[in-house]
Amino acid sequence: MILDRQTFEYDGRVLVEKIKIGTPFKYEAIFENSGCFIYYKDRAPKLLSADQNIQVNSQEAVLLKCGSHFLEILKETEDEEVEAMIVHLYPEILKKLYAKELPKNIEKNNYNEQSEIVVSKEVISRFIESLEFYFQNPVLINDDLLELKVKELILLLMQSKNVSSIQELISDLYSTRSVQVKKVIELHRYSNLGLDELAKLCNLSLSSFKREFKKEFNDTPNNYITDQKLKRAKELLRITEMPVSEIAYGVGFNDPLYFTRTFKKKIGLSPTVYRQRETT
Repeated sequence: MILDRQTFEYDGRVLVEKIKIGTPFKYEAIFENSGCFIYYKDRAPKLLSADQNIQVNSQEAVLLKCGSHFLEILKETEDEEVEAMIVHLYPEILKKLYAKELPKNIEKNNYNEQSEIVVSKEVISRFIESLEFYFQNPVLINDDLLELKVKELILLLMQSKNVSSIQELISDLYSTRSVQVKKVIELHRYSNLGLDELAKLCNLSLSSFKREFKKEFNDTPNNYITDQKLKRAKELLRITEMPVSEIAYGVGFNDPLYFTRTFKKKIGLSPTVYRQRETT
């Protein structure tokens, strides 16, 4: 849940925003025609996309490219709040800022296909601090300052990505990628993503996703994914001493009670009884 949101606009669009969220939280970040830079101050999310399922570290930033992404933060303590800073990288605005350096039309090249983790913590932290100053003093903000901050960010990203030019960075940011349903499912079979969210990662409507899934796995998405989660859960029950609730979260259930009911319905035994029978 978003608890607070402050924004700076440029050309009628939100260019920079600062949000405070309460956990647990899943941010649906879908960018069809823009890139996005996101920095989490204290707690970092898990990045889920068509080709990635990774845990970002605290005080690291993520450069999200065109496509569908989900950023998920689980709750660790009561009344937990997390702050994030977001800079939207619209191609039209970047072409305006770099009119002399960029071609009239951004070319669709294939460089690195994945979203980037920006790991230069100290440099990025200083950049975030400068944005914090302007959110504390919003009367100072104008279009000229916003243009300077975007150019500063681009220069930092170029250094962290080791690209040789603005053209390469922008082409990389907006490069198109093909998405395979099988790859997405294999990557996220233990993630807490619904069918709608999986369909978005595949750039498909829900109905098209179900049809493609049936062709690939000869099963319905709900049945196949549930079976895969329970298969992994049985393995963890046999070979570890992890609590049942921890196993439930680990295989992609957000409710341990629902996990237990589903397990008993499919396997015929509760997780606890199954563990006792398999380990004695």
